[in-house]
Amino acid sequence: MPIPATQIAGLANGVNGSMKVKSSNNLKKLFTKAFRSAGVKSIFKSKAKRKPPAEVVRRVRFLLEAVDSLDDDVDPNHFDKMQELDSLLHELKSILYGSNECEPAVEACLQLTQEFFRDNTFRLIIICLPKFNLEARKDVTRIVANLQRQPVNSRLIASDYLEANSDLMDHLLSGYDDPGLALHYGAMLRECIRHQVVARYVLNSEHMKKFFNHMQIPEFDVAADATATFKELMTRHKSTVAEFLFENYDWFFVEFNAKLLESANYITRRQAIKLLGDILLDRSNSAVMTRYVSSKDNLRILMNLLREASKNIQLDAFHVFKLFVANRNKPSDIVNIIVANRSKLLRFFASFRIDKEDEQFEADKAQVVKEIAELEAKGPLFSGELHKFPGTPTASGELYKLSSTPLSRQLI
Repeated sequence: MPIPATQIAGLANGVNGSMKVKSSNNLKKLFTKAFRSAGVKSIFKSKAKRKPPAEVVRRVRFLLEAVDSLDDDVDPNHFDKMQELDSLLHELKSILYGSNECEPAVEACLQLTQEFFRDNTFRLIIICLPKFNLEARKDVTRIVANLQRQPVNSRLIASDYLEANSDLMDHLLSGYDDPGLALHYGAMLRECIRHQVVARYVLNSEHMKKFFNHMQIPEFDVAADATATFKELMTRHKSTVAEFLFENYDWFFVEFNAKLLESANYITRRQAIKLLGDILLDRSNSAVMTRYVSSKDNLRILMNLLREASKNIQLDAFHVFKLFVANRNKPSDIVNIIVANRSKLLRFFASFRIDKEDEQFEADKAQVVKEIAELEAKGPLFSGELHKFPGTPTASGELYKLSSTPLSRQLI
């Protein structure tokens, strides 16, 4: 029996209605799912009103106190608020550095900085660093670094805080004993050294002698970081460095020569001779320079560095060696050592070239050659006071055997 047309139409309408309901339900589900997604949430969240910077710092301080109270054998990742703390640290970094869309707001940075140094937040964030994950450590490192440059009423209040809490520098310096923390603490330390009061504290601390060991540890990245910090210490604050070197000359250059200039490591030697030139050629260190270039032991080291195969080391050594030659009040043993090695030195400089044209270098070299050629020995040339250099006659007239190195390198 055929189905009436009206019944067929009713069935069709029912099917269409059912499909519309299902379609509508599916759209609702898709919309709900999309709305709950992280990407859409962040869009709406970013438009929500943010907490004032000072309030964020106070919340961070509260959480840091809780983390600091955890026993050493407790995994901080099990702390139920650690995820919130990570998020807030990231927010603090964003306030200080801004984002791709906007520059940091001056007023927000001001509020954040004032609150950070008002209580123990700065101390806590440094002490708790070992308990953070890698990303949080990176954020903390950048926060601490930025805070050193934030002015409050035209004054860097970080300097005042660190002067009153100098023990925090001991904590940062001890970070070089832990390869996992060294790069983070090292980066913070270099920013803190921007303050002269901090640099003076570190220079006069027991940690200074440790730098000579830190710069030679097997982990290359840690050794390089320690070297960068050491260079910052020795070059940033001229008057403070000059005072330190004057008062600590003896032990400092004994360590510098033995552990750096005469190191078996090429990179250590190269960085050390470059730094030595920067120190001695600075006008603030003129008194120290005069004392350094009056030492025959120092001259011996520099003449050995001129023999290096590396052109970079040779060039940096030359810039220090020329100070020995240019000194108008050369001690007699310095004069006699140069005269005894005159022929080798002149042959070396005759073939000493650098890769690019440099008029100043050529002028300096010509002056050094002129000075060496005109030097006259003072007293007995081969006195017992002289070092017995290879290839140089001794007091008894014997000759040490020359090495098989090229003639241009047989300086001593």
